[in-house]
Amino acid sequence: MILKRLFALAAAFAAIAAAVVVCIVAAAFTLYAVGRLWLPPAGAAATVALAFAAVAAAVAAVAVRKLPPPETVEETSLVERLIEMAKARPLVATGAAAALVTLLVRNPSVISAIVSAVIAGTAAKPEAK
Repeated sequence: MILKRLFALAAAFAAIAAAVVVCIVAAAFTLYAVGRLWLPPAGAAATVALAFAAVAAAVAAVAVRKLPPPETVEETSLVERLIEMAKARPLVATGAAAALVTLLVRNPSVISAIVSAVIAGTAAKPEAK
């Protein structure tokens, strides 16, 4: 099933690529024919080359343009963000606190895991000199 879809997708991409190539060749012949009305054959060919070089340069410029750097956001601690959210939505904070208390009452091993994680985290910090 997946292999069949993969082959169908590959065939669709090949058909699209072939259509693009046909359109490019037709555009080149059309531009050459129009240029041939006023220019000699070499001039018409140069016009076609110049037009497609301009298109390639435009595509390359779009492909390599630099995006503006993202705005730097100051880092806030988790506790500060939680306090801000609790101030913004006190009912949601109350519900979350009730759910946390229920979890801690029903499963006391969570408390010991949190305490051991805090102790291990403070013990792993290097001393400031």
